[in-house]
Amino acid sequence: MQDEYRTVTRAGVHETETNRSRFLCALAPAATEREAQEFVAAVRKEHADATHNCWAYVIGADASVQKASDDGEPGGTAGVPMLQMLLRRDMRYVVAVVTRYYGGVKLGAGGLIRAYGGAVGEALDSVGTLTRRRFRLASVTVDHQRAGKVQNDLRSTGREVRDVRYGEEVTIEIALPDADVEAFRSWLADATAGTARFEPGGETYGDV
Repeated sequence: MQDEYRTVTRAGVHETETNRSRFLCALAPAATEREAQEFVAAVRKEHADATHNCWAYVIGADASVQKASDDGEPGGTAGVPMLQMLLRRDMRYVVAVVTRYYGGVKLGAGGLIRAYGGAVGEALDSVGTLTRRRFRLASVTVDHQRAGKVQNDLRSTGREVRDVRYGEEVTIEIALPDADVEAFRSWLADATAGTARFEPGGETYGDV
């Protein structure tokens, strides 16, 4: 699994103009390929009168799904440069649709490549991106007497406390980078005089 990747903070649209052609780049986070396709369909419907609605998306932290469409532009001049811009920026779980309204001046292959790739790059800067990092999920089980202090210590050191469950003992669900697991075990043993139990679980991605 990738240790980290970038994605967009929200859905948004950014407009650029090249030789009187308008390029509207719509970006959105997409958790699945279906979500990406639905977003493309929605933009195509909204801009049904446009000259072209070209698109690209990258799904999976390891970019396992990469697809793009030139939507009638000369082959390789729209969808591929859009996809390349997403990959160059390490973007994942993201879909981009660039809507073009033709302005009467032909741009040529090189001009189209720069325009479509550039529209995505500018939109990413405008909408904003965030980094998501891979974390190890784990549970810490501790007695009630020590639970409050452990929670405070976790939060004060920037650990992500995801859930707290109270029973005969207190179970605190946390997420931490894999590289920190052994150091965390040692810290927990010291902080609780060896009374706490630490159980590593699966993996997830969280905002940095």
